[in-house]
Amino acid sequence: MSHGSNRPVPHGGDSHHDVVPEHFENPGHPPHVLRWADVDPKAAARAERQVAGLFLLSILGTLGFIVAYFWMDQDAVGTIPGIGSQNLYHVVLGVTMALSLLGIGLGIVHWSKTLMDDHEVTEERHVLAADAETRQGFADTVAEGLESSQIMRRPLIKYTLGGAMGLFALPLGIQLVGSMGPLPGNDLAETFWAEGKRLVTDPDGIPVKASDVTLGSVFHILPEGINDAEHPLDEKAKASVLLMRLNPDDIKSDKQRDWGYEGIVAYSKICTHVGCPVALYEQQTHHLLCPCHQSTFDVTEDCKVIFGPAKRPLPQLKISVDDEGYLKADQGFAEPVGPSYWEREL
Repeated sequence: MSHGSNRPVPHGGDSHHDVVPEHFENPGHPPHVLRWADVDPKAAARAERQVAGLFLLSILGTLGFIVAYFWMDQDAVGTIPGIGSQNLYHVVLGVTMALSLLGIGLGIVHWSKTLMDDHEVTEERHVLAADAETRQGFADTVAEGLESSQIMRRPLIKYTLGGAMGLFALPLGIQLVGSMGPLPGNDLAETFWAEGKRLVTDPDGIPVKASDVTLGSVFHILPEGINDAEHPLDEKAKASVLLMRLNPDDIKSDKQRDWGYEGIVAYSKICTHVGCPVALYEQQTHHLLCPCHQSTFDVTEDCKVIFGPAKRPLPQLKISVDDEGYLKADQGFAEPVGPSYWEREL
């Protein structure tokens, strides 16, 4: 067995005569070929106008998106050849967003292919170090890149690119804010609860007597007649209530006693953080928990927040009993239900 050099030998060669070099010579770059825009000022100006035109296309696409988003009928339907019946609102939003992106992308590609400096550069590997010389070298490279891109010498491209990139951020922000839905205005301050409405079980709609509510029990409650509302699902989302019976000695608030009946209290089921349904009741601790973000409310003390991101107690529904012993609301909620919003204090 030979214990000579492990250096590879070319296939079919003679190990005594063929030697593989340890280093290969740098083959260099192929000869640089000038483009029309490099030698003809008219071609360069034409390329500049084309790039600017693509950026303007992006601007028009963005503006079209904004106009369609705010003013186009969202239920408009039309027939598109080869596709069929479609919601035109969604089609227009998709097409305008595509034009916005396409204009920026094609404009940058065309700019780099026709106007930016296309000389290839070789950079030797070196040990990375963040000393002052390296940082200055990076700054010089960036400055050189800006110079070779010719953006400072071609204001038409600079301004149209700035406009396209700046406006392109608007649809993203519009969708982020618009998709959250309209501001609640007075909607959360007005629920289906009103004076005299009986408390009925959800979903059966059975009226609840005070005698039915045993110590430690909890009921999911809605106002009587809510299924006959014009928009019952919307009303249920605001009017859902949790009904519990506590030992009156455990209740710490005089207002809570006055608004309840013999230890029976009713609180909004809508978490004051982001509106999730509060549905977990700990009988021993008298705590209500929101499963979404773990906000915890103390039922013995006006349902104040004792843990989690919620900032407000759950609104209490003032209740009493009618002549037949059924629990009823004495009034609607005295404050808006659900999460905080800008107009709540008004």
